[in-house]
Amino acid sequence: MAASLIETPLFGVTLTLVIYLFASILYRRFQYALLNPVIIAIVFIIALLRQCDIPYQHYAHGGDLILFLLGPAVVALGVPLYQRRDQIIQRLVPIVTGITAGAITSIITSSGLILLLGGSKQLALTLAPKSVTTPIAIGIADKIGGITPLTAASVVITGCLGAMIGPSFCRLLRINHPASMGLAMGTAAHGLGTGRMLEIDHLGGAIAGLAIGLNGIITALLMPLLILLLDQI
Repeated sequence: MAASLIETPLFGVTLTLVIYLFASILYRRFQYALLNPVIIAIVFIIALLRQCDIPYQHYAHGGDLILFLLGPAVVALGVPLYQRRDQIIQRLVPIVTGITAGAITSIITSSGLILLLGGSKQLALTLAPKSVTTPIAIGIADKIGGITPLTAASVVITGCLGAMIGPSFCRLLRINHPASMGLAMGTAAHGLGTGRMLEIDHLGGAIAGLAIGLNGIITALLMPLLILLLDQI
């Protein structure tokens, strides 16, 4: 009975929601960046699956349902964006310029580092969209011949790091204005960074939400140029 239950989508969904609920309670209690609920949930789920010798494929039956909800979740970020549309329109040119610069930098640094370390072109293409939200990044990787599971993992790791150290790193660089910080967080750390930014400032969170969508579009448009460049190497 237990074995058959594990193989159903209900297992993955229930496990994820329960662990995330407790992780959220823990985060609200201590308000410490390293206790980000997403990070804690990932670590506990991986540890539980390994400890109980549960195949990932069984968990993925339900996990894929939650992955599907990432799309609507990103769309929901349009609410704070609409609420602060006047302030965003006033800053539209620097916002678009900053996102474009961030997208180019992310692609060059990730794929360039892979090539410098002797990695393959396929691996460079796989990690190129690491700063794009998961549904878009997976779609990009699938179209350009990347390894989609590795792309998804790199996106999650990037978002987790951004959510943990992004605000502190921005302050270290004396980037203290909420709009500038939100632009950096949304462009570099997609949904997880945006969620963290919404806790700090609503205007910054709204701009971060805009950065998610624009970065996805710009990165998708830049991928053919990256492929042409890699073909010349």
